[in-house]
Amino acid sequence: MAGFASLLTVLLIAVLLAAVARRIGAPYPAFLALGGAVLAFVPGAPRFSIDPEVALALFVAPVLLDAAYDSSPRDLKDNWVAVGSLALFAVLLTTAAVAWVARALVPAMPWAAAIALGAIVSPPDAAAATAVLKQLRPPHRILMILEGESLLNDASALLIYRLAVGAVAMRAFSVGALAPTLGLVLVGSVVVGLALSWGMLWLTRAICDVPTAIVIQFVGTFGVWILADRLDLSPVLTMVTFAIAVARRSPASQSARVRVPSYAVWGSAVFVLNVLAFVFIGLQIRPILNSLEPDVRSRYLVVAGAVLLTVIFGRFVWVMTHNLIARLWIRWRGFHPPRPMSPPTVESGLVISWSGMRGIVSLAAALALPEGFPYRDLIVLTAFAVVLGTLVVQGLTLKPLMGALRLEEDDPVAREVEEARGRALEAVRAAVGDDASSPEARFVRHAFEARLGGSATGGADGHSHDPGDRLFRRALEAARRVTLDMRTRDEIGDDAFHRLEEDLDWMEMSVSGAESPAGG
Repeated sequence: MAGFASLLTVLLIAVLLAAVARRIGAPYPAFLALGGAVLAFVPGAPRFSIDPEVALALFVAPVLLDAAYDSSPRDLKDNWVAVGSLALFAVLLTTAAVAWVARALVPAMPWAAAIALGAIVSPPDAAAATAVLKQLRPPHRILMILEGESLLNDASALLIYRLAVGAVAMRAFSVGALAPTLGLVLVGSVVVGLALSWGMLWLTRAICDVPTAIVIQFVGTFGVWILADRLDLSPVLTMVTFAIAVARRSPASQSARVRVPSYAVWGSAVFVLNVLAFVFIGLQIRPILNSLEPDVRSRYLVVAGAVLLTVIFGRFVWVMTHNLIARLWIRWRGFHPPRPMSPPTVESGLVISWSGMRGIVSLAAALALPEGFPYRDLIVLTAFAVVLGTLVVQGLTLKPLMGALRLEEDDPVAREVEEARGRALEAVRAAVGDDASSPEARFVRHAFEARLGGSATGGADGHSHDPGDRLFRRALEAARRVTLDMRTRDEIGDDAFHRLEEDLDWMEMSVSGAESPAGG
């Protein structure tokens, strides 16, 4: 009972810290990690330990699914060069640079262990990046690139990590010998993710009970992660594939009565897991430091500081180099994006290069190293220093940097939402008909114009509709069909689609007892 009370106390402190951070306009992950580090040295402060594999599943799987579910495949495709360069090449460059620095400072460290260290600290964390950047509201293109990176870089880093740990056990490291296995893991993760998404949609299609549906969603999320791990696939890549596939198909089969409370529960659960994860990061500093002798601790802190600088500087070099090449290419060939978006600039490159906060993935991967792994204590301390250092140094200075650069927020999502609402209203008018003398038709048109025209402020339009009102349901179905078609044809991205989906969901919820027009 004492442990449970301590957990509730930590959660309450974390929520209060997050509230303070929002009030002063600071990113709450940095506040929480710093607060956890301070709390770790308070006499009598609670000490928590959790199995690293459980930490990855508990803290990463739901957050990753939530981020991937809301991601837009269209926007990822539009920015695939920038996303790929960060998710793959930046991870490889950082891993190599960190391994070289570690070997230079600790020559006795095996190359495989140094590479494992590099892979551990190379990927910015999905939760940290999303939590920080969404509060700062950067230009849409920057946000899409960083969100896309955060979805995929963990997969590449953890694959390198797994190969390096295996190489220590085999006392050899051969990329040529491991390449076929790597290819099988990548393909297998995508195939399994797609298969599991079809199974989840089939399983939940007929479920109308909200608590049952939400429980199955959470069990399914952790089940996907655990199954991928048991099959020696990439849990990250499997989860991203699973979430994106479910997000594309579930709107046509799930009713608003299930979707609206599910979104609310998921939002609360992801926030709780986020705050616990970042506080947990800070709380680890005391046991990590206590496990080291004073002379060893001082030497290891020097290495940790050097690796932190390498991580920050390495990302800066790569991003600004890629940014320069992109700007030179645009100057030579012109800028012809598939849809309106801001071109790469020096300012956007600086923001992206400074958005490299690490998180729970790096710390959990370090703690998951087996006992007896070469220089395990050094790797764990370094991983903690990089996570806390990037969260505090970069997280707390990112907003002032964006203010100094005076980046203007573009809002292509708002334009897409306006266009989609106009098209949905046209579909509603066509479904209702032009009979101006029909009170029912006039009422339905007014209800949709009030909601989709932006004048409604409540959950729906202020009226309760008869569940037998076929005209209203026909209009709702027509509006949904239009928005789904626009997303399928890439006329709108997922951000705009979800805004329209929310409007239509609240209208469907206003029809007491009505079933989903989509047949859910």
